[in-house]
Amino acid sequence: MALTRLNKIIADAGIASRRAADQLILDGRVKVDGETIQELGGKYDPEIAEIQVDGESLKINKSKTYVAFHKPAGVISTMSDPEGRTNLGDFFADRKDRLYHVGRLDKDSEGLILLTNDGELAHRATHPSYGLEKKYLVEVEGEFNKTFSDQLLQGVKLEDGLARALKVVHLRAVSKNHHWVEITIHEGRYHIIRRLIESLGLKVLRLIRLEFGPISLGDMKPGRHRVLNSQEQANLFTLLKINI
Repeated sequence: MALTRLNKIIADAGIASRRAADQLILDGRVKVDGETIQELGGKYDPEIAEIQVDGESLKINKSKTYVAFHKPAGVISTMSDPEGRTNLGDFFADRKDRLYHVGRLDKDSEGLILLTNDGELAHRATHPSYGLEKKYLVEVEGEFNKTFSDQLLQGVKLEDGLARALKVVHLRAVSKNHHWVEITIHEGRYHIIRRLIESLGLKVLRLIRLEFGPISLGDMKPGRHRVLNSQEQANLFTLLKINI
């Protein structure tokens, strides 16, 4: 086998994303053949080298798993939590393969989140250069109108730079100050949808992610999950330029 970057080996083993694997290396938690590695960029043959993270030898995944999960509100987007809060890992505790989440949804948000043991896919799916589109259903408090839709499409200046929606659909008005809106965006910045809405002087009452790239939530109930079918995987690989 060709030499592979250490962070990719760790990601492929389902331990963490490549970015998180870099931090594990910098923190001195990774050993190769008994030697602690703290410099990034090293390449090794995973079939020959003995690689350990926190003293546990890696098991290289030969098969990949891709799961769509409907995260309920109140669940944090981590696979474990030292404070004992309900997290994604609680829903997959009985699985033998080690999964990790692709991107995040904040605690109060709900909807579609992907989990996988494929480090390369997780890396690309969350990298800005691939710009996967995400669609959200937003319950808004306040008088949402066309002027606000136009502002979101043209771009809103936030504290960390300009942000804009790709598509805004005003679905219905429950009342003058209560609306349901669909917003599509390609960014993954922290609380981006909430901050966009709040920048208009409105309040988000509920936020549900409906789509992540070509993958849809569908009618899956909160707390349930399903394995992506072959067509969904192929569509995702195509968008992320991953060779099947």
